[in-house]
Amino acid sequence: MSANQPSLASSVANSAALSPRSAWWAKMLPLASDRLVICAVALGWALLYLPTYWSLSTSIWQSADQSQGPLILAAAMWLMFDRRHAIAAIPVRPRNLIGSCVLAVGLLMYAVGRSQSIWLFEVGSQMVVLSALLLLFKGSAALRAAWFPIFFLIFMVPLPGPLVAAVTGPLKTGVSFIASEILFFVGYPVSRAGVILTVGPYLILVADACAGLTSMFSLEAVGLLYLNIVKHPAPWRNVSIALMVIPIAFVANVIRVLVLVLVTYHLGDVAGRGFLHGFAGMLLFMVALLMIMGLDQALGWFDTKKPNA
Repeated sequence: MSANQPSLASSVANSAALSPRSAWWAKMLPLASDRLVICAVALGWALLYLPTYWSLSTSIWQSADQSQGPLILAAAMWLMFDRRHAIAAIPVRPRNLIGSCVLAVGLLMYAVGRSQSIWLFEVGSQMVVLSALLLLFKGSAALRAAWFPIFFLIFMVPLPGPLVAAVTGPLKTGVSFIASEILFFVGYPVSRAGVILTVGPYLILVADACAGLTSMFSLEAVGLLYLNIVKHPAPWRNVSIALMVIPIAFVANVIRVLVLVLVTYHLGDVAGRGFLHGFAGMLLFMVALLMIMGLDQALGWFDTKKPNA
């Protein structure tokens, strides 16, 4: 390091002498960052994807089985923001050729998806464009540092309709069967015809949002976010929890249907379709998260690798 080059300690000391507003802004930005470049990239991103977010908010995010989209976006933004200093500290070694090619692919995906109303391309292009920007401005090391926030955006991509229809049918049938068997076992007057449950005088259709692929997809996102936050050093523990999220999501969906049936039977059809129906959706995620945490604690008993003192 040359004598004229400012050190990190001197940069931090200079930032402490700034006004309160400037100091707050300096903490928000990555260390030693170019504000003009950051503002230009942020403006370009906003011009490109704010119309997409608005279109999603007025269409697909209005449906019950896709309402997790804004939360996924907010979580990905927080994950990227949390890594800002680590990414900024990486030496600048831009990969201009590969970054330009990846950016061209991402922009092509966006253009095709936006013009043809293909959500898979339009929303999925975020991952490609963001990867290209990191390659162009910082290099491969920055892309490796930010791989999880970029990957997490995949849970924001609406799943293709044919795939959802093919997988959701068997899932709903399985959830309906198990829920009806449990209710019958404890003495409720319940019968089942496909995915339609009859309990007392009420008919209840197990909808896609209650037991479909999209809800399980969302719960997988919750599980992976949990793993990223706790950061277990043992790979086997992370892999085990990630794999077990799928059966945990299935069990949570069964509990959600049980709650909806019991609410409808005891409080009436209006309660089952009103506020308590939405509460059952929140209950789904709470139950799944508690089960993931319980599984994590159970696996911890077998984890002999202790953190360093």
